[in-house]
Amino acid sequence: MKMCIKSKCNTIFSLALFLFLQIGFSQTVTVFEGQTNEPIPGVTLYNFNKTKSVVTDLNGKAKLDSFNDSETIYFQNLLYEKIQLKKSEIAQRNYIIYLRPKVEGLKQIVISASKFEQNKRDVPQTIKSISAKEIALANPQTSADLLENTGNIFVQKSQLGGGSPMIRGFSTNRLLITVDGVRMNNAIFRGGNLQNVISIDPLSIKNTEVTLGAGSVVYGSDAIGGVMSFYTKKPQLSYKDDLYLNGSGLMRYASANREKTGHFDLNLGYKKWAFLTNVSYTDFNDLRMGSHGPDDYLRTAYVVRENGEDLIVANSDDKLQTPTAYSQINLMQKVRYEPSDNLNFDLGLYYTTTSDYPRYDRLLRPQDNMLRSAEWEYGPQEWFMGNFQVTKTSSSSNLYDKIHAAAAFQNFQESRSDRDFQSPLREVRAENVDVISFNLDLEKKLNPKTSIFYGLEYLYNTVGSEGKEENIETNTSIPNVTRYPNGATWQSLAGYASLKYKPNPKFVFQSGLRYNQVIAKADFTENNTFLNLPFNDAEINTGALTGTAGITWSPSDIMQWKLNASTAFRAPNIDDIGKVFDSEPGAVVVPNKDLKAEYAYGGELGLKLNFNDKVIVDMATYYTFLDNALIRRDFELNGQTEIIYDGELSTVQAIQNASKAWIYGFEAGVEINFSKKLKLRSQYNIIGGTEDNDGLEVPIRHVAPNFGRTHFIWKNDKLLFDAFLVYNNELSFNQLAPSELSKDYLYAKDENGNPYSPSWHTLNFRTQYNFKNKFTITASLENITDQRYRPYSSGIAAAGRNLILALKYSF
Repeated sequence: MKMCIKSKCNTIFSLALFLFLQIGFSQTVTVFEGQTNEPIPGVTLYNFNKTKSVVTDLNGKAKLDSFNDSETIYFQNLLYEKIQLKKSEIAQRNYIIYLRPKVEGLKQIVISASKFEQNKRDVPQTIKSISAKEIALANPQTSADLLENTGNIFVQKSQLGGGSPMIRGFSTNRLLITVDGVRMNNAIFRGGNLQNVISIDPLSIKNTEVTLGAGSVVYGSDAIGGVMSFYTKKPQLSYKDDLYLNGSGLMRYASANREKTGHFDLNLGYKKWAFLTNVSYTDFNDLRMGSHGPDDYLRTAYVVRENGEDLIVANSDDKLQTPTAYSQINLMQKVRYEPSDNLNFDLGLYYTTTSDYPRYDRLLRPQDNMLRSAEWEYGPQEWFMGNFQVTKTSSSSNLYDKIHAAAAFQNFQESRSDRDFQSPLREVRAENVDVISFNLDLEKKLNPKTSIFYGLEYLYNTVGSEGKEENIETNTSIPNVTRYPNGATWQSLAGYASLKYKPNPKFVFQSGLRYNQVIAKADFTENNTFLNLPFNDAEINTGALTGTAGITWSPSDIMQWKLNASTAFRAPNIDDIGKVFDSEPGAVVVPNKDLKAEYAYGGELGLKLNFNDKVIVDMATYYTFLDNALIRRDFELNGQTEIIYDGELSTVQAIQNASKAWIYGFEAGVEINFSKKLKLRSQYNIIGGTEDNDGLEVPIRHVAPNFGRTHFIWKNDKLLFDAFLVYNNELSFNQLAPSELSKDYLYAKDENGNPYSPSWHTLNFRTQYNFKNKFTITASLENITDQRYRPYSSGIAAAGRNLILALKYSF
């Protein structure tokens, strides 16, 4: 009996010792990318006979318990060079492994298509990615400049502090912006040009994904033309017992606007906690245009105020665009807590603000052979976001394998002030928007071939708006009509589900549906003191069902086809329902409560050819029909077609469901890898479109001219050279939208004296050198031939010859 007990004790002791060794000394390796120190998910680890294998998780981790100490372990991923190490060698490296990218620029993993990681080859839509390395090389002054580097996005600027993206003929509130998965679009995103994207610090961004085409199933209202998803840097944990400390500092100077930028980031990583601080400050002076181009763009005179009087003075340097100077500060603080390998808590705090900055295009407006405005500037554009996210990357639940929840609060502040030449009255309007949002996203793998993604979203916007008229001579002010109905609200509740079916490696089918309910309320009682509208309030309660279906088919290693059809929508927001503003010289927009959602129906066909990574050709053609389009049209207010607004007799207009639009295009890109060091990369975009204007088909305002860029890149381990050409086609007088013809002072004049947008091109060169992985020097010479040009629809001429120097130190 005692021997039996002793035998059982020995067995229990052995089992306990085994479990202790397995639990207490479980060996976990973490795989990083060598240049960015980012963990790499999806790396397969296997032995020589391939009888054992594991795959790294979302945090780049994998357990080695199944491998023997003497076994050789292979690390393999399509994006990276394969390496092999003995398990004992991995232990000597403290279970931290670095991999080098195999084919530079090949982006296989995307998040924006479903909010969970997917292989890019499986997504039927076209998605363009910009990595941290590409951002560092491009050295963009703002995130709007960053987007231009995709080669597929056209950017309009009304002033130096601006940047309004155009994607496939759509812009502004028909495009969606997200930051770390949270939508930035709010209730006052307008149909006119927007500059909110500059609130995102390009020096805080880890990578950017741009979905070309509709994204309403995943993102809801506004995602008609595309989705711009910005993902900022993540705090990195320590995978050893000691503190993981790293960071960088950057200084940059640009000659065309005498930019001076300073940046600092610091990461503190512990076993379960990590902290990341990011600070950037930029100061821009007035922007200098080029020497060779239309004289119509020269700034020959501007307004100054001396001794209480407005004066028009000659510009001593007519290539200097006075005034355009402004400054900006960006702050970001992130905290990450990882109690276990499959559970993450992330908190992000973001704040950015600009100084006051002039709206340069309005300061160019002529009136009676003089300048109309003495002042026209935006007040500080401020943005704050607090974003808390919880992610669980593995689960045995019947409902999900992965789950992600995010709750966010955002505050937007902006203002406008303008004063006519020789007028003592300054009109000031200020806006404040609070946004609360909640997202729940889940992924479930039903079987090896089928996965579903589904989720819920809730948004609530509150709009505050003030208006006053200041007398600069008496220093007094009186209330005036506000831009938006003060206290207006806009909310959205939605649910979506999408399915991914991959029966074999060559074929993928994805489909999804989303239902969205939008409720908007506005009270015009305050503004009716000035406007005398025939109503005191407005309410919109509308639902929208959207869907998408697409396939990717790879009949061979060389060829891949993508076909996608989708519907999208944009619900009226407070800007559509209740805005009051001067839209163009002699016109004023007033509220309209009788609005419905606009819908888009589109299709896309893409073809990719890859010849052993030596020659890669990527093409896509698309077509979109926009129905019930919300557009500004002439209107009547109490039976009147004209009213006095800010002291001027103005034509009454309003946003209305008054149009249809047809947009189509073709995109082609090619990459030729002549060797491991030398490559050519080129992208070209052809866009066309018309809209209905009282029975006539006219050009669409946000259809950009055909445009493209071509790069020759040479790179070795430490040194890179990039010579590139950027080019735009002409838009003739007959190709300009009617709204652009009313702003003829922004355009060059053709031989008949009519406004048009000339073609242009720039020759550019940049280089980057990395010294001991500590110092990185980036130098660019843009617009080498000093061309004078103004991108289509822009109110400011682009930079002339521009030398950019940046020094970055990493530790």
